[in-house]
Amino acid sequence: MTPWSIYHEPRDQDQPLMDPLSHQPDSRSLWSWLVSLLSKHQEWLSAKMQVFLPTVELNSSDEALDVEQRVTQQLGKLHAQGPATWQSLVHSMCMELEVPLELEVLLLSTSGCDKDEFPGQLGADEESQLEPLLHHGLKHPPQSCESSPCPQYCRKQQRELANKYLELLKAFVHQHHDSKCWGPEETLTTHQYYIPTILQWSRATAPLDTQERTIKRDFKTEDGGDVDFQDLFNFRTHKGPRVTVLLGKAGMGKTTLVRRLCQKWADGQLDHFQALFLFEFRQLNLIKGFLTLRQLLFDLYLSPESGSDAVFQYLQEKANRVLLIFDGLDEALHPCSDKETLGPDGAASVHTLFSNLCRGTLLPGCWVITTSRPGKLPTCLPREVAVVHMWGFDGQRVEEYMSHFFSGQPSKEMVLEELRANGRLRSNCAVPALCRITCLCLHHLLPRAPMDQSAALLPTVTQLYMQMLLALSPCEDLPAGSLLGLGEVALGGLDSGKVIFYSRDIPPALMAFGATHSLLTSFCTCTSPGHWETGYAFAHLSLQEFFAALYLMASPLVDRDTLTGHVTLNSHWVLRTKGRVSLSDKLPTFLAGLAAHTCGPFLSHLAKRNEAWVSCRQAAVVQVLSKLATQKLTGPKLVELCHCVAETQEAELATLAAQGLPYHLPFHNFPLNFADLAALTGILGHRADPLHLEFEGCLLEPHCPEALIGCGGIESLSFKSRKCGDAFAEALSRSLPTMKSLQKLRLVGSKVTARGISYLVQALPLCQQLEEVSLQDNQLKDPEVLDIVKALPCLPRLRKLDLSRNSFSVSTLLHLVKVAVTCPTVRILQVRESDLVFLLSPPMETTAELWSRVPDLQENVSPKTEAQGRILTLRLQQCRLKVCDVKILIDMLREGPHLEEVEPCDPSLSENHLEDEGCRLLAEAVPQLHITKKLDLSDNGLSMVGVAYVLRAVDMCWSLAELHISLLHKTVVLMFAQEAGEQDGSWESAALLHSLPPLEASELPSSSRNIRLTHCGFQAKHVKALYKALGGSRRPHHPGQLCHLDLSSNALGDNGVARLAQLLPGLGPLQSLNLSKNGSSLDAVLSLAQCMASLSWVFHLDISFENQHILLTGDKRGRGVLAGGPFPEPPAGTQISGFGQHCIPRSFCLKECPLNPLSLTRLFHSLETCPGPLEIRLSCEALSDESLETLLCCFPQLPQLSLLQLSQTPLSPRSPWLLAGALPLCPRGQKLEIRSLNQATLHFRLREEPEGLYCGFPDCGLGPEHVEQLCWSLGQCETLSHLDLDANLMGNEGLSSLLEHLQQTPLSGWLDLSHNGISQEGALSLVETLPSNPRIREALVNLGPEQHFRLRFSRQAASGVTLRLNHCHLRPEHVPRLAAGLSHALQPMELTLTECSLDLTQLMVLLSWVKPPAGVLGIRVEEPWVGRAGVLALLEVCAQVSGHITEISIAETQLWLQLEFPRKEEDPQQALRLAGHGPGTPYSCLVTQLMETCGRLQQLSLSQVNLCNEGIISSQLLLSLLPALSELRTFRLTSSCTSTESLTHLASGLSHCGHMEELDFSSSQLGVEGTRMLVAALEGMRGLKRLQLNENSIGHAGCCHLSQALRAAGSLEELGLSQNQIGDVGAQHIAATLPELPELRKIDLSRNGISPAAGAQLAESLMLCQHLEVLMLGYNTLGDLTALQLAQGLPQHLKVLHLPCSHLGPEGVLSLGRALDGHPYVEEINLAENSLANGAPHFCKGLPQLRRISLLFCKIDDQTAKRLATSFMLCPALEEILLSWNLLGDEAAAELAQVLPRMGQLKKVDLEKNQITARGAWLLLQGLAQEAGVPIICLWNNPIAPDMAQRLQSQEPRLNFAFFDQQP
Repeated sequence: MTPWSIYHEPRDQDQPLMDPLSHQPDSRSLWSWLVSLLSKHQEWLSAKMQVFLPTVELNSSDEALDVEQRVTQQLGKLHAQGPATWQSLVHSMCMELEVPLELEVLLLSTSGCDKDEFPGQLGADEESQLEPLLHHGLKHPPQSCESSPCPQYCRKQQRELANKYLELLKAFVHQHHDSKCWGPEETLTTHQYYIPTILQWSRATAPLDTQERTIKRDFKTEDGGDVDFQDLFNFRTHKGPRVTVLLGKAGMGKTTLVRRLCQKWADGQLDHFQALFLFEFRQLNLIKGFLTLRQLLFDLYLSPESGSDAVFQYLQEKANRVLLIFDGLDEALHPCSDKETLGPDGAASVHTLFSNLCRGTLLPGCWVITTSRPGKLPTCLPREVAVVHMWGFDGQRVEEYMSHFFSGQPSKEMVLEELRANGRLRSNCAVPALCRITCLCLHHLLPRAPMDQSAALLPTVTQLYMQMLLALSPCEDLPAGSLLGLGEVALGGLDSGKVIFYSRDIPPALMAFGATHSLLTSFCTCTSPGHWETGYAFAHLSLQEFFAALYLMASPLVDRDTLTGHVTLNSHWVLRTKGRVSLSDKLPTFLAGLAAHTCGPFLSHLAKRNEAWVSCRQAAVVQVLSKLATQKLTGPKLVELCHCVAETQEAELATLAAQGLPYHLPFHNFPLNFADLAALTGILGHRADPLHLEFEGCLLEPHCPEALIGCGGIESLSFKSRKCGDAFAEALSRSLPTMKSLQKLRLVGSKVTARGISYLVQALPLCQQLEEVSLQDNQLKDPEVLDIVKALPCLPRLRKLDLSRNSFSVSTLLHLVKVAVTCPTVRILQVRESDLVFLLSPPMETTAELWSRVPDLQENVSPKTEAQGRILTLRLQQCRLKVCDVKILIDMLREGPHLEEVEPCDPSLSENHLEDEGCRLLAEAVPQLHITKKLDLSDNGLSMVGVAYVLRAVDMCWSLAELHISLLHKTVVLMFAQEAGEQDGSWESAALLHSLPPLEASELPSSSRNIRLTHCGFQAKHVKALYKALGGSRRPHHPGQLCHLDLSSNALGDNGVARLAQLLPGLGPLQSLNLSKNGSSLDAVLSLAQCMASLSWVFHLDISFENQHILLTGDKRGRGVLAGGPFPEPPAGTQISGFGQHCIPRSFCLKECPLNPLSLTRLFHSLETCPGPLEIRLSCEALSDESLETLLCCFPQLPQLSLLQLSQTPLSPRSPWLLAGALPLCPRGQKLEIRSLNQATLHFRLREEPEGLYCGFPDCGLGPEHVEQLCWSLGQCETLSHLDLDANLMGNEGLSSLLEHLQQTPLSGWLDLSHNGISQEGALSLVETLPSNPRIREALVNLGPEQHFRLRFSRQAASGVTLRLNHCHLRPEHVPRLAAGLSHALQPMELTLTECSLDLTQLMVLLSWVKPPAGVLGIRVEEPWVGRAGVLALLEVCAQVSGHITEISIAETQLWLQLEFPRKEEDPQQALRLAGHGPGTPYSCLVTQLMETCGRLQQLSLSQVNLCNEGIISSQLLLSLLPALSELRTFRLTSSCTSTESLTHLASGLSHCGHMEELDFSSSQLGVEGTRMLVAALEGMRGLKRLQLNENSIGHAGCCHLSQALRAAGSLEELGLSQNQIGDVGAQHIAATLPELPELRKIDLSRNGISPAAGAQLAESLMLCQHLEVLMLGYNTLGDLTALQLAQGLPQHLKVLHLPCSHLGPEGVLSLGRALDGHPYVEEINLAENSLANGAPHFCKGLPQLRRISLLFCKIDDQTAKRLATSFMLCPALEEILLSWNLLGDEAAAELAQVLPRMGQLKKVDLEKNQITARGAWLLLQGLAQEAGVPIICLWNNPIAPDMAQRLQSQEPRLNFAFFDQQP
């Protein structure tokens, strides 16, 4: 008896399922008998020939043929006409001739065949077989063609034949599927007991094609009990196909179930079906040709003894009583087409027949059942397919199975006890096939070993199979060759997709071995109708996979690569993978199982190799699994990996796989059973930290949660699937109490009913560690919801309970509100339509634990806040609440705790049915409800009458901060301020910052009342009543000061606005009044304009007629509009000391209003009494000249006017002259700008002071013809300082005219002529006219894309002229004109030519032609070729100069020459020098010329030049030239390429320059050798004052040479040696030299690797440098030792101290601070990148000259910042404070906010990358509001939300939140 005998019974060869119909004729005999039949009816055939072939005549030769030959020839002609003709002939013959029934069926089925299939030759034996057919029962009795058959006789005959066949069919099925004997031994004859598996039944629409649209499914679950087979069929279905698919993994009992179904039918229990047919796809795959449905049923299953045509017709008529079963759809080798449709007699492949049966096109109305492993089902299945999932056994079924298996045996109780205790054994037995094997193995092992040892031998599925083989015979007697031979056959079949083998595939010895031990089964297979062959298959597909794994592991013929190539992971997506499931589904699992060490001896025996060889192959498998364990896998592959890892029993591999799992582990849309979760749970046991496990859309076995019992590796568990029912919930409830790490549980979208919830309710109190429970979308009703809520007190750590999308009533809702009010842990109850969420706060001790465990909570939860008491939040929206419910709700809330808000973000009581009465009741109850933030009553049917109710009800509410009512938008929102006790304290105290939560946009501090009554339909008649409702008559004693009043979008009109303007004084000082969209006209504007004079709080009146916008606002500085509203004032009694008051201008803005002279006169008259300064902004569609003149005449009436702006107002071309002419009449005029004749702006001074006047006319179309009139108008302005004519039409002509007329105009500033079309000609004309315009000081000309042209004038003749020409593209003919213009210059001039297309030749021409009579001329050339030209070529140019060169500077793209004119005759001493160095040197002629032109050279600077290779010539030239330069005082060679040879030349030349004062060799690659050569040159420079050798890699050796030379440089003032890595040795040399440098004023030793010891020596020496002003020692490891030494004696003239990144600590910095305190000269301190926590410098006396202090990256916190802020106030000259990248918070911001108003010189405060929140930024804004200067505060990368940052910056532009600097 095999393990599969009950689940996969072998078929008997004597009684095959598919009997061959050997007595049926084949095609050859059919043709012969057709000829024989028609030979007897020649006349009929001839008549049909005339019908079908009318044009064909019989030949005379046909007459000579015999009858059969002639009939054969005629049939051939008819068949040649095609299938249609042949089919018509066959149908006529069957209807008109006497044709036997069996022959008629064959004729009809072959009517479409080719002629070749009907040969004419017959054998004698074939004739004998068909002879009886001609004399068998006829379909019709002999009669003429006109007669018709008798229907009663035919129907009776049909029923008799059908009944006879059905009885035969039932007997056949009963014989093949009768109960077998089963048990632990073949001799045990116990009646078979069938244990039903778990079935999960679902009716789903499922072509299950990935390209099909998603279809809704309705699932029904069968959770237990024996299945009623009637439930597999829905007999109420009358239309469409009726298909059921049984899905289950291998070994789940699919085949057993369908055989059980056959047995039940044969026993008469499925009486609905009259016929049942069972087919297996593994055998159907062997059919190669086409079949008809008749052949499928009769030829391949069971043929009728007679009357097959009648039987088939009966089956067609009774199709709804026919059941066809197809087993193993997943094994179908060919796809089932869903496009080919067949008729009743159509022939096609077996798979096409199956498709048509399922779709109902064949045998319409029949029932089809097919089985398959999980995977993508073929598209041929209809949408209405019913899917039944088979899950195997649960614990109860396993015990029942084993009880029956071991019934009557003494070991029964021991087996059951071990089963309950051994989880792994229980997991294996969940698969029915494995349960059978387990029973057989235990039966074999128990007589030889105790129960616990026997069970220990079965830890994995692989070892279970191995023990099954060992049960056949002892290990030493196992035939290794036979087992490996079967393994080779099995592997070959899996690789080729073959499960049925023939005798030619298996050697006889192997076949005998397999049959003897029941490893192979044999049966008859039909490869085509009439052709049968014996087939062989492994008893179960998993057995074939096991043998294949054995062969791969133990066969020496299999190499390592082939072995590891089979270790793969399969993906089982239901809708995504290919339709046919791989046959090697479990092969990787078996390979992993054989890799276990326990299997080593067994494999060694099979392979005949030592265990080392086996271990090597096992290690290869484990290595592949280890690589897979580190990869990111999909859910199905991850489950397969868990199975493989569990089979290996390798703890290290399990740990590797567990640690590789992501923290959030999701599984989506594939089936999972108990064994899958058990494997996953086993892996989680090896994980250190728990994870989040999520199942969404997965088909889960109902009892699979039991696999999670005792699992401690899960922190969050989530199930979301409609397939989870009550049985699932029951199993889950058994697991939850044992999962001690579980904190979050989600069971969402399931089919759990009251029964399932009852199990969960009982389990939840046992889960004390749960923090979140979600039971959304579970169709729970009121009782279940209330039962769950009752468990809240039992869950002390619970923070969230989500019961959304369930069903509950209003009464239940009120009960939940009561629970929320009375339960001390409930913090928020949120109900919105179907949403129901409880948010809870655990007790204080639990909060402390969470605080320590979760760092993220530290930002949101404060222990101090918890200690203040519970705050409850209610959110009740769309809950169908009515007035009666409101009364109950109010009674409950009166007794409850403080309500933080009733919906903080979304409406809480909105979208209910409260109406006026309910809103009134709630508004009246507000003072008793302790609401602290917000109450939302929107969309509750409030009317205008109800608005009055609400206003009166809340009028005396002290805590009301804002009321917003809009009847159009159905909005009713009440905002409340914090209680007075919560607002105590000062803004400048840190206690306030700790007591308040983090600032949000809607939570800014407020103590005022804002009322918004928009879209309420108020008219003028309602104004007085509205005034009373707002408390106008008693406003001085009113509890809340009305701050903002919004009456926009009503219908007040002019009359209503006028009435309200009269009543405004009674409402007290407001901050804003919004009267937009009230149908107002200009009369209302004039009424409101008078309010600017009568109401002191009105600072801004903004009116837009087009948008109907009218807004009166007060002083906005320091309040800011955030989150749609202004910043409220700080709490009462809290102010920032030092904030002063400034004169704030008032503004009147009127847009889109028609302005005529009369309206302007009335407007300005209404503003006469308005206090100043006053700003007026007007805009209209057009302003006439008459109106403009009226406007100008009104200026004297408004002495307080500071600004008049006409924006977006078209002006006439005459307007510039009108406005310019009015300026002399208005001595207060400061600025006039008319832009594009569309905008005019006039600025006025408040006092008549003699300041410059700005006039601008950009883009006004002014040309040369307007110059005279413009200059005449401006000539009356004596203080004209700037004239802007940008973007006009002046051109070259206008420029010339302006230069001529401006000589009489008192312009003393800039003239801007940019973008006026001026060309090179204009630029040259400017140069030529400069001598005649002595007042021009500077000219900037850029003719490139920027098009700049600016001239700067002075009142008197200029002492010098600066001329810059950019992109002027000078051609050769322009150079002489330029030289001529420069030669006529009377003042010193500096000329800069930038990218003017001037080449080397043109430059030489220019320099040789320029010959001013006297003075200094500087020429700077900026061209890309300068650096490429080289030093030598540029010096050749210098040799052509007419004057004396005093300065030469050569850089990468720049050449600078300073010339003196006229050139004087050389003195005799210089002639001697020329004679001494000229002859015999290279380029002696050039040297001679240079000595003439450069004899007075004082400065020679070379930067980024090349003195290597080709540059050696240049260094040789300098060697010859330098000794002759007697007046040279400065030599610079920086960032240049030098060589040893070139440095030798330079050092030699410089050694003759003893008069040198400055030497700079920075970044010139000197090195030690170069320094040594330079030192030789320094020895003679006694007057050297500045020496810069930065970044030259001098090192300590070079520093030693240098220090020796410096001892003689007693006049040295500056020494730069940064970035030279001189180290301690070099520092010591420098320290020894410093006493010899008494005049030293600046020293830079940054980035030199100096340690604290050497730093202390330096500090000691620096004390002797009494004139030192700049000390830079940063980026050395100086430490506190150096700082302490420096503090003992800072130089008394010190101005700059740089010690960044010097490893200073608090001690050293504090000592420096004390030493610096009161220093009179210090201007800059840089201590960045030092650790200054609790040690930042602070001063008591202050630093009067300090301008900049840098403390970046210093770990400064709030406490340290307090002392710093105090020190800053003692530094009045401070301009820049750098505190970025520290730990400053809101407390530091508060301290700085106090300091800002007192620092008048401050320009920038850098607070980037700190911990300042929106509250701190608001405090800084308050400080800026009191500061008249323009300091910038940088706040980039602080924890401030982007929207909040944007609002803060819009209120105060000086707050900069961007990464790059922005100017306000």
